[in-house]
Amino acid sequence: MVEELLGAAVAAGAAGLVYLAAAARVVKQYERGVILRLGRLRGTVRPPGFTLIVPAVDRLHKVNMQIVTMPVPAQEGITRDNVTVRVDAVVYFKVVDAAAAIINVEDYRFAVSQMAQTSLRSIIGKSDLDDLLSNREKLNEGLELMIDSPAMGWGVQIDRVEIKDVSLPESMKRSMARQAEADRERRARVINADAELQASKKLAEAAHQMADAPSALQLRLLQTVMAVAAEKNSTLVLPIPVELLRFLERGAAQPPQDQAAERADEQTAVEQAAVEQAAVEQTAVEQAAVEQAAVQPATEQAAVDPFSEHVAVEESTADTDGRPERK
Repeated sequence: MVEELLGAAVAAGAAGLVYLAAAARVVKQYERGVILRLGRLRGTVRPPGFTLIVPAVDRLHKVNMQIVTMPVPAQEGITRDNVTVRVDAVVYFKVVDAAAAIINVEDYRFAVSQMAQTSLRSIIGKSDLDDLLSNREKLNEGLELMIDSPAMGWGVQIDRVEIKDVSLPESMKRSMARQAEADRERRARVINADAELQASKKLAEAAHQMADAPSALQLRLLQTVMAVAAEKNSTLVLPIPVELLRFLERGAAQPPQDQAAERADEQTAVEQAAVEQAAVEQTAVEQAAVEQAAVQPATEQAAVDPFSEHVAVEESTADTDGRPERK
């Protein structure tokens, strides 16, 4: 009798241990337990720690309450300004209602992933290329709202969404590189032109100042010579005043003009001499004709009267003495 009682007690203890082992469950700190008894939700969500269920009747589902990092596969789409791009993103979410994550959706991870891909393609179609490249914060907020709206019914909260990379075609990359290069060159030219304008104004002021004080130009020349001589080189610097160069330029340009003036003066002198010679010859011819006309009547009178001939000879001699010598 005693042996039978001991055997029954041992059997009951063994059965109790087997039941306890089958019913005992441990829920970790970052998990929550959802119990389905015969397919129906039973009670509240089990907290972390040791818990018991009814074997073969209850089924415990553990739900991870940690933040999940889920990469979104790269989605290819056409932006609003007709540019083909590939965009990938990453989604950070966590479960806030373990019962809803088990009851309301079959696989909340897969559901969130598909919703993220769909929302990302929608964002690509509604945005411009410039927004995807430079205004990502606004796109991230819009993408987070699009995913979070249906996810709240699944017991999931979207913590944040980030666009990771935007892949462009090679032709678009080259076009953007040329545009950026042209823009940088334009800015460089504008800056260079502005610098030249300011430098020209300062040089004009310096020129006016040096014009008022000519010794300042000589001092500046000496400073330049000192700067060149300070270096270890074999360059020989010979400062030449600018006024000397200008004088040499005027001297080099003057001889042709002087020669032309001299030739013109010589030609004018020759012409004047020719005119004077012709006038003298004409005067001499006229005087000779007058003398011949005066001598002939005197000769005829001398033949008639010797005394009158003597007088005529004297007059002729007097006329001859008063007449200029013929050349």
